[in-house]
Amino acid sequence: MFKKILVPVDGSDTSIAAMSRAVTLARAFDGTVTAVSVIDPYPFTGVGTDLAYGQEQYLVAANNEAASALDAARQAATGLGYEVEVVVVEGHAIHRGIVDTAESIEADLIVMGSHGRRGLEKLVLGSVTQRVLGDATIPVLVVRD
Repeated sequence: MFKKILVPVDGSDTSIAAMSRAVTLARAFDGTVTAVSVIDPYPFTGVGTDLAYGQEQYLVAANNEAASALDAARQAATGLGYEVEVVVVEGHAIHRGIVDTAESIEADLIVMGSHGRRGLEKLVLGSVTQRVLGDATIPVLVVRD
């Protein structure tokens, strides 16, 4: 049923829990799992040039953070006896990077964590999971804290 599963990861405990759930499903359906980390390559667009943190430094840090999140996801899967593919993609909107990656690898399920933010925190920070749910054309399994 679910042969290609995509798991967006950000290094949080919730994304690692999503990876564990994805591995369980992949085993049950003899499927594959791909972990993705999305970075925004141009976070400073429209901001003045007097930045304490330059574009080049940001990209190095963002790529290092993505690699760390993917390593944690890979280790979680390996600990369960499963090999996963990992990929870093760039996108201005994290949710679009996730949905576009799902389409490009022809995934038939997205398994992702949700931090369960509510109220003002959700309004200010937004919800990547909510946006993926709105844009995805395939099933999305949400794993909560």
